[in-house]
Amino acid sequence: MLPTERRNYIFRYVHEKQIAAINDLAQLMSVSHMTIRRDVEELEKEGKITRVSGGVKLSEALRQELAYTDKARLHHRRKRDLGRYAASCVEDGQVVYLDAGTTTFEIARCLADRFHLTIITNDFSISQFFMDKPAINLFHIGGEVDKRNYSTVGICAASFLKSLNIDVAFVSSSSWDLRYGVSTPYEGKAIVKQAVLGVARRTVLVSDSSKYGKYGKYKVFPIADIQEIITDSLLPEAAAIGIQQQGVKLHIVDV
Repeated sequence: MLPTERRNYIFRYVHEKQIAAINDLAQLMSVSHMTIRRDVEELEKEGKITRVSGGVKLSEALRQELAYTDKARLHHRRKRDLGRYAASCVEDGQVVYLDAGTTTFEIARCLADRFHLTIITNDFSISQFFMDKPAINLFHIGGEVDKRNYSTVGICAASFLKSLNIDVAFVSSSSWDLRYGVSTPYEGKAIVKQAVLGVARRTVLVSDSSKYGKYGKYKVFPIADIQEIITDSLLPEAAAIGIQQQGVKLHIVDV
């Protein structure tokens, strides 16, 4: 395995486990502890992970998200449960925005057999999924293509959104926190999410608890600016209390 492949594997593994021991990583890849420590040092320089005693954990400062295909495999059962719950909040005839993401894709799966829905999205995977669903009225918002995340981002995408009225918007995020709010490492994604907040009657953050406590370079909006959050039962109790104290309706899905 090449050094780049090892480092990508370590980054994906820590995303899934949140924390990993040096011994475990060395055994998984059949390399020496010294090799793992060199890889870890490089990843830490890139701001992706943080060293702790005997191992590594995901850095709270999110510099780069996983690629779409890697995210799709991560916590899939949890995302599926969140998607099913979020879909149950949608009423027939509504205009629904699905933000780009693997959790929102699970919402799409659950809405596939519904009637008289208008789906608006910036996610190419979601658009493709709905192509053969004749009962769904479908809009893709266009804009600059983010190939890594299979989506459109930036000013053009945001401008299209500002011309719409949306009943319920499901917003995704790889980093959210009471202190830093909803954030992202990429400016183009922040612009789109901010535009959604301005045109939706009901805004719902749908994100599993593994994303909580992380923050990206660009602040999208404070937690208090969103109306509802759907997350899982592994969210820390202190975070749940803090969110509710800010007047945000919190939906906890058992996992």
